[in-house]
Amino acid sequence: MESYQVERLKINYKTLEEFTKFHEYGLPELSMLDDLQANMIENDSLSPFYGIYRDGQLAARISLYRVDAKYDRYFHPAQDHYEIWKLEVLPQYRGQGLGQALVAYAKSLGLPIKTNARRRSDPFWVKMGFVPVHYDPARDRGESPYVWLPAGAELRD
Repeated sequence: MESYQVERLKINYKTLEEFTKFHEYGLPELSMLDDLQANMIENDSLSPFYGIYRDGQLAARISLYRVDAKYDRYFHPAQDHYEIWKLEVLPQYRGQGLGQALVAYAKSLGLPIKTNARRRSDPFWVKMGFVPVHYDPARDRGESPYVWLPAGAELRD
């Protein structure tokens, strides 16, 4: 797999313009436009958005949120972890390992990761070393949770 440079995306109007390209092709809930606009309004200094540029344009992106241990419902002991909310690669760049590179970047941060498998993405998450979590209706609220555990991390019973 080719090595890709993952960059933290700036919260600005140029990034907002780049995100509109994804909205045309992705599912509406994957657009990230609302998230980006909210962060621009709040003037967050640390963007939760990361991406890979190819041919001068944003080709793949991910939103990676750090969750405080006090909100942890998946790991034992309760600990800070990351949650991948949205991962998308533009159609013309799919199959080149960009999504894998973004997930590898998230894993390199060394904390457990939780995500939700969206439409038919289960094989991708398994390939990336994530495991499905036993569904708990009170905790998961219709989601399809998958987790990645670094050395020393365990799932909550």
